[in-house]
Amino acid sequence: MNIRPTDLEQSPDRDEAEAALDVLRNWAKSASPEEVADLDPAVARLLPGQGASNYPALSREYPHDFEVDAAYKATMPDLQNGPSSLIRGARRHLQHVGISNFRLPISFHTRDNGDLTLETSVTGTVSLDADKKGINMSRIMRSFYKHAEKTFSFEVIEAALNDYMTDLDSIDARIQMRFSYPMKVKSLRSGLEGFQYYDIALELVEKNGVRRKYMHIDYVYSSTCPCSLELSEHARQARGQLATPHSQRSVARLSVEVVEGDVLWFEDLIDMARGAVPTETQVMVKREDEQAFAELNAANPIFVEDAARLFCEHLQKDARVGDFSVVASHQESLHSHDAVSILTEGETFASDSIDPRLFSTLFHVG
Repeated sequence: MNIRPTDLEQSPDRDEAEAALDVLRNWAKSASPEEVADLDPAVARLLPGQGASNYPALSREYPHDFEVDAAYKATMPDLQNGPSSLIRGARRHLQHVGISNFRLPISFHTRDNGDLTLETSVTGTVSLDADKKGINMSRIMRSFYKHAEKTFSFEVIEAALNDYMTDLDSIDARIQMRFSYPMKVKSLRSGLEGFQYYDIALELVEKNGVRRKYMHIDYVYSSTCPCSLELSEHARQARGQLATPHSQRSVARLSVEVVEGDVLWFEDLIDMARGAVPTETQVMVKREDEQAFAELNAANPIFVEDAARLFCEHLQKDARVGDFSVVASHQESLHSHDAVSILTEGETFASDSIDPRLFSTLFHVG
């Protein structure tokens, strides 16, 4: 007959724990590494001068000849795409999750029937349901690379978007491509030519089954203050005093929804910006061009409020443009602060809140 002690469920006291520890240490001293690992690898920590057991011994040499087969791949953990039980934080739907600023050379078709290959920064995101842990982000890059050899248009971006929405089993998705677009422009009077570079972004967004296309461009121009111009002329006329009006480098970001139909080229949007505010900063300048630029500015003095309304006027005239936004920043040479304005058309870009760093991104570095 077996007799079970009645105090078996009681916790041992310190003396009993120390005695048990001595027994375990004595056993571990004579046991093989295999026996220690079979019992518990942590037992190795109990031996003097020993760290945590890493049995079996780990190789410190890179295995150049190792090849991954399907069977091995099936054993690999995938926490990012793991079960919902691994979700940390609130079980909420994510509007965007993906990758930003992966770069590759992309070919773009130009209005004059040519092609340009430009370094392009790509952002790709998809929505994520509340009960999903995460996405396989490398699939976004793989989907995009399948189309990277083609001359890009919104149709090619749509094909890439279709692929990774399918791959990632997502409802909503977004692709944005940013690049610096060169366009040759002539000087005002000397006949010289040079390349002006425009920061442009193309964006394709699908939300709730509706797909929309957007184009963004930063246009850099000179703004001469109308008030300062009048005060300078007053000083000349009233007192014979030489005075110059202040002007400054200014930036406007035009964001437009591209309406289905005729193609809206990058060059078309640039032409609209020039038509609205013709005092674009110059590339190639001789003395006659500098004088011409001074005259051009005097003929087109402009407050930041005027700039937003002039850009608006030209965008409204083009049937290829749907909703749009104009954000302008005149980086004052008189004040130690900037003058800014925002004008939106339609619901797409309307917002009561402004990104705290929005205007700091409207800064052109020559």
